[in-house]
Amino acid sequence: MYQMVKIRLRRVGAKNKPAYRVVVADSHSARNGAFIEVIGHYNPLTDPATIYINEEKALEWLKHGAQTTDTVCSLFRKLGIMDKFKLQSPELNSGSEPKSITRGRGSPSPQHPLSGEGQEVE
Repeated sequence: MYQMVKIRLRRVGAKNKPAYRVVVADSHSARNGAFIEVIGHYNPLTDPATIYINEEKALEWLKHGAQTTDTVCSLFRKLGIMDKFKLQSPELNSGSEPKSITRGRGSPSPQHPLSGEGQEVE
């Protein structure tokens, strides 16, 4: 069975002094539970915040379909990793529109044979 992999923060550090490791983990594991790989660390208490992420490992996991949490995504944006991923990603770089539009359950698509007049909408 396929399980989703996430890139997220794992809390380490003392009470009231949080520091985080950026880890790749199964989406069903606990916040501080089992993880696959450590790819960086983040300390929000320093001024400015200390962020270190192994860019090569992060890009490799993103290419393989790992999803980021909101906080990790903002860290990646600050470091420019998300921009590099978008440039390397062929489906995002092609510039073409999606070929089909998905709609909710109740509304048929314009190309649907029962949608009324039978004319295609472009």
